[in-house]
Amino acid sequence: MMRSLWTAGTGMKAQQANIDVISNNLSNVNTTGFKKSRTDFQDLMYQTIRSAGAATGPDSKLPSGVEMGHGVKQVATQRIYLQGSMQETGNDLDLAIQGDGFFQITMPDGTAAYTRDGTFKRDEQGRIVTSEGYPLEPEITIPTDATAVNIATTGLVTVTIPNQTQAQEIGQITLSRFVNPAGLAALGGNLLKETEASGAPTESNAGTDGAGTVQQRYIEMSNVQVVEEMVNMIVAQRAYEINSKAITTSDEMLEVAAGLKR
Repeated sequence: MMRSLWTAGTGMKAQQANIDVISNNLSNVNTTGFKKSRTDFQDLMYQTIRSAGAATGPDSKLPSGVEMGHGVKQVATQRIYLQGSMQETGNDLDLAIQGDGFFQITMPDGTAAYTRDGTFKRDEQGRIVTSEGYPLEPEITIPTDATAVNIATTGLVTVTIPNQTQAQEIGQITLSRFVNPAGLAALGGNLLKETEASGAPTESNAGTDGAGTVQQRYIEMSNVQVVEEMVNMIVAQRAYEINSKAITTSDEMLEVAAGLKR
């Protein structure tokens, strides 16, 4: 019975972690480019009371053993990179990725970060930057006298300049892909960074080498499904409640055992 108290306790801790992940998903339901996470669990070690296959006689063996589990633990929070829905904005610098890939961003310390959030702006120098002011990589600067900006699905950026008959090319947006995007580390601010688990990025033009295409004047919405998360929350709540009942039941059984001696 003492074992059951600790075992059920691990179940309550695991479901609390599950609720934490679900809450984060729901809180980011309107975050541009956000990818929902899922909690992965594993059972803990087992105590073997009787081993399966142990001999019970000259010509007989146990067909199954006796093993007592010690509960559950959280082993991962895996980010699910399903495509989010597209929302049209009409803003020239709003970009969405249809398919795989990430925009590369240069951080203030010079390191690279990656994002699916394409709500870009222009800074005082005319550079295309994130909402935090971090420049897009490769760096693209829009001329101050440009009257229109056009970004093709391949990421080619052209602008219309007064008194010029042809559009002027000013840069090429590239997309970065990873062997294991679930291994990217979240920095907050819709940014991710490379880790050993994610592998090194492969940079290519949009629409080539398996990279997605760039959709101008659209943003990618969060891929969180509210109904799905609410169902997951109910399941987690009930699992938490059931584990608490197991603790209460074990305590009541201990109370009965303790009451044998009056």
